[in-house]
Amino acid sequence: MGKLTAKQVENVTEAGKYEDGEGLRLLVDKSGNKRFILRYQFEGRRREMGLGGYPAVSLKGARDAAAAVRVQLSQRVDPLAARQAAEEAERLEQSKSRTFEECAKEYIAAHSPSWKNEKHRQQWPNTLATYAYPKIGEKPVQEVSTADVLAILKPIWLTKAETASRVRNRIELVLDAARAQGLRTGENPAQWRGHLDKLLPKRSQAQAVKHRPAMPWDDVPAFMTLLSGRRSGAARALRFTILTACRSTEVLHATWAEFDLKARVWTIPGERMKANKPHRVPLTDAMLKVLELQRGHDDTWVFPGWREGRPFSNMAMVKVVRDADLGHFVPHGFRSTFRDWSAECTMFPRDVCEMALAHTIENRVEAAYRRGDLFEKRRALMEAWSDHVVPRLATPAEAQQLAA
Repeated sequence: MGKLTAKQVENVTEAGKYEDGEGLRLLVDKSGNKRFILRYQFEGRRREMGLGGYPAVSLKGARDAAAAVRVQLSQRVDPLAARQAAEEAERLEQSKSRTFEECAKEYIAAHSPSWKNEKHRQQWPNTLATYAYPKIGEKPVQEVSTADVLAILKPIWLTKAETASRVRNRIELVLDAARAQGLRTGENPAQWRGHLDKLLPKRSQAQAVKHRPAMPWDDVPAFMTLLSGRRSGAARALRFTILTACRSTEVLHATWAEFDLKARVWTIPGERMKANKPHRVPLTDAMLKVLELQRGHDDTWVFPGWREGRPFSNMAMVKVVRDADLGHFVPHGFRSTFRDWSAECTMFPRDVCEMALAHTIENRVEAAYRRGDLFEKRRALMEAWSDHVVPRLATPAEAQQLAA
């Protein structure tokens, strides 16, 4: 024992291992950093245990720590296992002061950059603030129980089934993240399968799914006549949405760089698509006419909003529909309108129609072998759709009848 001195430890700079005796050694790395370790044997296995870095831990401190470890060994206690157990206990003790709201806000901050949908980013904190925080926001995350989750969900499970399902899922994700951090143990009280599904009715039994209101396909030509008489960018964006059968955000966030007007193709990047895969849209004459009207308004956005450097929000097109006294319809519903028309009025195969909507093939085996996007067949489909919605200008009487 005592081969090293405090002065040696202070002055040594050459990388290497310096023995003090009985398993205690000083390690010096190439950068000059120094730390103490203790080698010991427990139940026939050789192990190394870090005792801390120098100068935070002095030679005397390292020797005292080594002596304490030897006491544990004499009592048949594995020092490393004991340290890990103590750290786990301390972590659990600290978790008692970490509230559900704190953990939820950390989860949102960590994951929101990957959420493409702006509405989704707003709903996460809003729904938790409305339904979860009042009941469990200040509660330690370790103590959130099934009874707590049921207290949140039961009042809205039958009346707001969609919202309740999302709140449950968000609570489950926050609690899973807390468990991954060692802030709670045990089963997740917000888990649906094998847990809450035994305590709450299924969503289909709680409330029928409400589909977004869609305009009948035979009324669309008259509505397009109304839109063609409006010069606002929001009205043109809605016209383009109807013609392409794309999602609202896909149109509103479109940039000129995505368009090859000569080839008559609009390529939406994967990061802007729901399925995270690029989607090509064949451009018809009617679509190109709308794009031509938007030329020169902005160098980046095809449909620039009222705020400089930003596109329109989703509410811009909703307002156009409401201003036409057709507020019972929503822009997203025109995708259903297109699908109904393609099924009832055309002979195009189902796959072509589904790919026009950028729907994912549900059958995994089929999806693995389907490499193409049926682009030319979809071009013919979109030409037929354009011919339907803008075959001619509807008469003023037809337009007035639609608005009535």
